[in-house]
Amino acid sequence: MLHPGDIEWKLGFDQIREKLKAQCLCSLGASAVDAMTFQASAVQISRMLNENWEFRQLLERYSDFPSNHYFDPTSLLATATVDGAYLEPADFLRIKQSLETIVSCIAYLTIRKNDFPSLFNLATPVHVNPEIIKEINRIIDEEGLVKDSASDELKKTRKLLREAQTRLRTQIEKAYRMAVAEQWVPEGGLPSIRQGRLAIPVLAEFKRKLKGYILDESATGQTVYIEPVEAIEVNNEIRDLEHAAQREVIRILKDLTSMLRMHIDDLKEAYRFLGYIDFTRARAMLSITLDATLPQVKDVPVLHWINARHPLLQFTLTGQRTVIPLTINLTNADRMLLISGPNAGGKSVCLKTVGLLQYMLQCGLLIPVSADSTAGIFNDMFIDIGDQQSIENDLSTYSSHLKNLAFFIEHSGPQSLVLLDELGSGTDPNFGGAIAEAVLETLLDKKVWAVATTHYYNLKLFAGNRPGIRNGAMRFDEQNLTPLFILDIGKPGSSFALEVARKTGIPAEVLEKAGKLVGKELMGFDSIVRTLEKEKHELAEKLNRLAIEQRQLEESIQQYNYLRNDLEQHKKKILDRAKQDAAALLQQTNREIEKTIRHIRENQAQRSETKKVRRNLQQIAKRVTEQHSQLPGSASGKIQPGDVVSIIGQEGAGTVLSIKGKHAQVQFGELKSKVPIVKLQKAGRRLLTDGAVPSGKPATGGLKLYEKQATFNPLLDVRGKRAEEVIPLLDEFLDTALLLGYRQLKILHGKGEGVLRTVVRSELKKSNHVETFVDEHVDRGGAGITVVVLK
Repeated sequence: MLHPGDIEWKLGFDQIREKLKAQCLCSLGASAVDAMTFQASAVQISRMLNENWEFRQLLERYSDFPSNHYFDPTSLLATATVDGAYLEPADFLRIKQSLETIVSCIAYLTIRKNDFPSLFNLATPVHVNPEIIKEINRIIDEEGLVKDSASDELKKTRKLLREAQTRLRTQIEKAYRMAVAEQWVPEGGLPSIRQGRLAIPVLAEFKRKLKGYILDESATGQTVYIEPVEAIEVNNEIRDLEHAAQREVIRILKDLTSMLRMHIDDLKEAYRFLGYIDFTRARAMLSITLDATLPQVKDVPVLHWINARHPLLQFTLTGQRTVIPLTINLTNADRMLLISGPNAGGKSVCLKTVGLLQYMLQCGLLIPVSADSTAGIFNDMFIDIGDQQSIENDLSTYSSHLKNLAFFIEHSGPQSLVLLDELGSGTDPNFGGAIAEAVLETLLDKKVWAVATTHYYNLKLFAGNRPGIRNGAMRFDEQNLTPLFILDIGKPGSSFALEVARKTGIPAEVLEKAGKLVGKELMGFDSIVRTLEKEKHELAEKLNRLAIEQRQLEESIQQYNYLRNDLEQHKKKILDRAKQDAAALLQQTNREIEKTIRHIRENQAQRSETKKVRRNLQQIAKRVTEQHSQLPGSASGKIQPGDVVSIIGQEGAGTVLSIKGKHAQVQFGELKSKVPIVKLQKAGRRLLTDGAVPSGKPATGGLKLYEKQATFNPLLDVRGKRAEEVIPLLDEFLDTALLLGYRQLKILHGKGEGVLRTVVRSELKKSNHVETFVDEHVDRGGAGITVVVLK
């Protein structure tokens, strides 16, 4: 049940109908829009919603759905049912084209029946006899005319007609040339059709000179149009043939109309399908415009909408500002919501949003809410919105409100949705507020679902204390004195009457008196409400900042773990490389010693040879010492807390804070890092003089891995550099990449004469850290870029 009778106009649904009709391709779809009604059947509503949703998906994914030749033949089919009646050739052409569209729609949906099962079900009962289209094609051409080949008789008659017309033109042209030669024809005059017959224009003074029949004359009477006597018989023959051809055309059209009459029921069903497809397409187009979606629909009353938007506001504010969405939740435990807040703060818009979206949903339309919303089905919808004063029925505004409330109390129940705007207004606030509270309590006892708006203090207290109903507030910016149009559920809202009055220019002393007249109790309550709103807003901001900081912390931890894992991998690589270098050094040393012993024996330990051998051994010892000093952990002295150290192969120094097992915690500038001891070496005096600090104090010039990670670019651009400038840049680039754990790098050197490319690749070949390098893909730079893969 719906109340009042103009509920669609009050909610604005009449405008939704007009938007839908504007999307229809023919009057069949528009008629379906007019026939659309509020449904209470969950099965029917779900079916229509699924059709709407599938058609929206179809239009968004494909652009080739048949959309031409949508035609309403209702009046033509009515004519076709009358015996002896016939349709015109142009009518048959439109019927044929629309039937071809219907067949195309059926084939289209059949091919995609697995993707759009609900739409395919619409096409299942529809049947179009292909012989109808075939027969119309045989008889009617693409210009909407009957073909000569429609029958043998018509073909013969039209052939004779063309021959007679040719003879007529010959005779007319002969008579015309003679009249021109005799100067009987006015200057520029040409043969023309008069009374359906071909005639020659002749000056009135010579009309007796040309034998024939006068058919017409000019407006001035100076020219007459004469049918030459030689053409009269041919013109008569042509007229007879035209009549014969027309009789044959009518016979053919009657036969074709009789064929339609035999399939009239199938045709009506086919055009019902076309109209419904047009209607469903219009709903889908509206859904795309509104970005409407399919919420979860239950067959019981429920209302849990997330980011709901008023459709008409979306149309009105397009390109101006964004519609602020509404989130509202009514449950079995709390079936009622009482919304309060400032004037022009959005209370009524919120109320109408609930009413319009629920009405749209139960008419089978998708609604602009988030997809994770939940909607239910109501049997009744009752609204009391706007001024309903009636002079004819002797009703004041308040009387009409009371009449509506009486109707709601009598007819509403657990399956009813009631919307009440400015409940209790229009009369003495004390009595109006009392009546409004009693009405709310009665509706609560009847388990009615309702949304109401108010400014009344007693109703806010009632909603705060009574189970089953909750307060809701429209937010207000106290600093700028502007509404925010955001609904907060769980607390009452302030009307901000004094603040709004102050903004409009009412003197301060007047408002001060008003505040005293209101009383401390009401002012205190209003102040508490505003304080709660302000604190909630501040809390929301703090929570937002906390969430941002939490995300940043998680990112930092993730980055730390990445760097830690990267250091562990580098540790293993360095140790393996050190072991290989030590083994190679040992083998080389053994070979040198054996060679020396053999040399001493061969030269019988001569003094000069002994000195030479000793010098060689000293050089070997020096080389071994140098290589050993480069091995991890070979820095002189044991590393202790407080030592100034650096990572082997890296610049910058840090201070050892503590040592635990095989790892040391080192502070590099602002960064504390856990580093394997084997990767550290004492910084020595040079690094101390270059900026390191004594133990116990962090080195401000130390290594900042986070900064390197943030600023490092895995693409090195050396274009425009000289060859001697490239080598140190390349070395630093490779070292930083190894430290940060990059596996693949790119060097942009350009093509040109190939000098920079040769220098870069020569240095890459020398590096022990490079595994391979190749040209970039030809589509991404080819030989102008070298792609490097590190070990």
